[in-house]
Amino acid sequence: MAQITLKGSPCNTNGALPAVGTQVPDFSLVAGDLRDVTLADYAGKKKLLNIVPSLDTPVCATSSRKFNETFANREDAVALVISADLPFAAGRFCSIEGIKNVIPLSMMRDKTFAQDYGVLITDGPLAGLTARAVVVLDANNHVLYTQLVPEIVEEPDYQAAMQALS
Repeated sequence: MAQITLKGSPCNTNGALPAVGTQVPDFSLVAGDLRDVTLADYAGKKKLLNIVPSLDTPVCATSSRKFNETFANREDAVALVISADLPFAAGRFCSIEGIKNVIPLSMMRDKTFAQDYGVLITDGPLAGLTARAVVVLDANNHVLYTQLVPEIVEEPDYQAAMQALS
């Protein structure tokens, strides 16, 4: 369990992020076309997992836009934004914002991803959503970098995440 805050009020996650150097558990998340996707769908590429509570918040939108800019010419890596948002809402957000270099994925079918990655918020007003976090994986799904953002309304460390991908 990790403690984070929402506008200064403490809340907890169900566990801890995967440790650097470990191989992450596989996941099954829902893509915009409603198909299930797993890590195998991105085999051979480095992966940046931008884990957010909801794209319908200013900080989540900002992080998606910033990662979209940095992934404009990346062919060796993929940026995934993972939230509890329905695929339709995530697709609409990306369309309106012009986001084409970040792939939105949804936990709409279950919360196993959030539980396995230790980011499921267990109490407070956002219970059932994910904490804000970034996990960077190599092409073989080993953790290169993690950040659990301590205050939900703050942005992640973009520079550190991108350095981990280089």
